Amino acid sequence: MAVRHRLIRKPPTEVWAVLADGTRYAQWVVGTARSRPVRGQWPGQDAALAYEIRLGPLRLANETVVRRCQEGSTLELEAHAGPLGTARIALDLRAWGEHCLVTLDEHPLRGAGGRLHNAGFEALIQLRHRAMLGRLARLCEEGGPGARDRGGPPQAASPATTVPGGGSGPGRA
Repeated sequence: MAVRHRLIRKPPTEVWAVLADGTRYAQWVVGTARSRPVRGQWPGQDAALAYEIRLGPLRLANETVVRRCQEGSTLELEAHAGPLGTARIALDLRAWGEHCLVTLDEHPLRGAGGRLHNAGFEALIQLRHRAMLGRLARLCEEGGPGARDRGGPPQAASPATTVPGGGSGPGRA
């Protein structure tokens, strides 16, 4: 099970505002493009987003469904990745002083992803999570009012946030 965390230097309400905007999903989720709500009121339970995954010339239409939502603190998603299967993705937001500690937990549920899950696959998920949390942090910390209109996902993931005094505490991605 791939679990990663990141200290985002904004309050949980500002981080939640980004997560609760289904049109911004592709801006922070690595590998996705053009997200759009297709069912329900995102991020309400059973609401869904459609998006495209691009793997070189290959384009896969996918969907993510909200399985559990506690407004402002917990968002659990089920990502449907066609032949790759499904995965559970859980985001937990906690106040950490004046900032937000985000924990991202993902594991395969069904399909090829579950059958092929091993230590190597886990390492790839960790790299993806590092980039996702970096993108989310950048959207929240640098976002401002016009960030929504900048178009397209952010470029490369930013370096890990360092905890005062160093180490690998809650601020390391």
